[in-house]
Amino acid sequence: RVQLVETGGGSVQAGGSLRLSCSISPTNIVWAMAWFRQAPGKEREGVALITSATGIPAYVDSVKGRFSISLNSAKTTLYLQMTDLKPEDTGVYTCAANTDRTYNSRYPEERDWNYWGRGTQVTVSS
Repeated sequence: RVQLVETGGGSVQAGGSLRLSCSISPTNIVWAMAWFRQAPGKEREGVALITSATGIPAYVDSVKGRFSISLNSAKTTLYLQMTDLKPEDTGVYTCAANTDRTYNSRYPEERDWNYWGRGTQVTVSS
């Protein structure tokens, strides 16, 4: 079983930055990692993903150029660096892990991820 714990959420003004972290344990069975978010009254949506083996990231269009997903060298921590934040980025951000080594999608869909953290709140005020 993979355990994921997010930290780093908070409140910022529009245009500000935040970095989210997600600790991963164990790491040897994780193939890919992703960040999702859920705004109030909306469905959860994928934001970005990264494959553990290659480190190649993928982003949804709404965050391209503003968000950056990465793993530390030991692959024990997943990050999401968020810049130029907008009020519409507000939501609960959750990290997720995929242990399927055949997974090769470049778009994070909720149904493909089998382990989830509890989430951390990000609030962006205008």
